[in-house]
Amino acid sequence: MSFSGLAQLGASTVMFLLAAAAAKQWGLAPSLGKMLLTLALYSAGNLIMLRLVREFGMSVSFSLSAVIQLVSVNVVALAFFGERLDALQATGVVLAIAAVAPITLGPYMQKL
Repeated sequence: MSFSGLAQLGASTVMFLLAAAAAKQWGLAPSLGKMLLTLALYSAGNLIMLRLVREFGMSVSFSLSAVIQLVSVNVVALAFFGERLDALQATGVVLAIAAVAPITLGPYMQKL
């Protein structure tokens, strides 16, 4: 993945992370402004994802994005919102991360 691709992936992750935090805030105290902010942030993240899909393909782009979001959203939920995962949920997160490794590394491993 190129530096440009990594930068775009990082930017979309930041947008989705901000959107998730805005959604949590809306869940705690609903308002039209919070809902519109959440919608705008998710839309911005998806617009960035469109460029990644064009450059790297749908499977790689969405797989990487999903796992990066999974990890980052869980870090924010656990660290800033005081949420907790039970053992089964934590196992699911670990398995999801492990599942993306072959998708991401597959093309590079086949060249060896």
